[in-house]
Amino acid sequence: MVREFDVVVVGAGAAGLMCAMVAGGRGHRVLLLEHAAEPGKKILISGGGRCNFTNLQCAPGRFFSENPHFCKSALARYGSQDFIALVEKHGIAYHEKTLGQLFCDGSAKQIVQMLLDECAAAGVAFGFSHVISGITKPDRFHIATNHGDISARAVVLASGGLSIPKLGATGLAYQVAKRFALPVIETRPGLVPLTFSDDDLALMRPLAGVAVDVMVRSGTSVFRENMLFTHRGLSGPAILQVSSVWAGAHEIDVDLLPGTDASAFLLDRKKARPRVEAKTALAEVLPKRLAAVLTDRHLPPGPMGETSGHDLTRLGEILNHWRLLPTGSEGFAKAEVTVGGVDTTALASKTMEANAVPGLYVIGEAVDVTGWLGGYNFQWAWASGWVAGTALAV
Repeated sequence: MVREFDVVVVGAGAAGLMCAMVAGGRGHRVLLLEHAAEPGKKILISGGGRCNFTNLQCAPGRFFSENPHFCKSALARYGSQDFIALVEKHGIAYHEKTLGQLFCDGSAKQIVQMLLDECAAAGVAFGFSHVISGITKPDRFHIATNHGDISARAVVLASGGLSIPKLGATGLAYQVAKRFALPVIETRPGLVPLTFSDDDLALMRPLAGVAVDVMVRSGTSVFRENMLFTHRGLSGPAILQVSSVWAGAHEIDVDLLPGTDASAFLLDRKKARPRVEAKTALAEVLPKRLAAVLTDRHLPPGPMGETSGHDLTRLGEILNHWRLLPTGSEGFAKAEVTVGGVDTTALASKTMEANAVPGLYVIGEAVDVTGWLGGYNFQWAWASGWVAGTALAV
């Protein structure tokens, strides 16, 4: 027996839960399918378990896409204040951390429960542990699953991207999109630690655990946040940010002393403290371990008074423009998001509906829209889910 619904939402993550609750609240018979046994797995682990659910500084310029204008409509129609109002409606306490990031005071479980409660109130039916083997459209959409076949007037692809496969990430949305001839922009890991050659690792590994405030550049993109040295290379917010725009084959530029002319600083210290070693002077503005490793690598031993101005200037230039060529990243296993996805040229920005396939919608991470670190990708999930859920009611 084929079960019939108005709308089938595929994927019970952030975007899918939002879309289902909105569509259900507008009177549609909605079925939310999820191949895992429970919803919202990425929500639950986000923000160290407290869910960085949005950002007060959301703006289109903080999202990457082949078409940077595509996200504007959804973000304008459902902004961070709209989701904050929903959070406050459910009495969930939250706080702002750095750079406009909002986190639950308690647990990310509160966000998942809020969305489930809203879905339940809207009459949404749930189908957990439902593995989809195919989606076709002879007239209505036909969804084949391990729990039987389903028919629907509309299907919303909200199954995410390829990031964090241990949580069940699959390429289902891309497979279905290609089945219906929707173009897909090549995918790659985003918000992910970067890896380096053995020569660079020889410097980085002894510094594992050291964090430093930096400014990192890749092309025209610039990010100022902390960078963390690891046994595998570099991580931390600044590196995660730049990883989303770094596509390989070119260097990144790291300023270890943003706002400070490092050469002038070192030459000044040579005059003021000629008897101390450069690593001691540099430790005034950098972590001691980092200062020691850099000076040992780039300066001869001895006090600063005996070190040539040329050598100090050269080290200063490295400190302000440390050019590094990553060999790659730690991949989808450590990536917080997927860069690329269903090409926005195939979708209507005001509805998220496929232009050539009436009734097929694509939202959230499955779309070629990737936000900065810090709650932006959740806001895209809420906004795109809300837009699609609203459009389904028309």
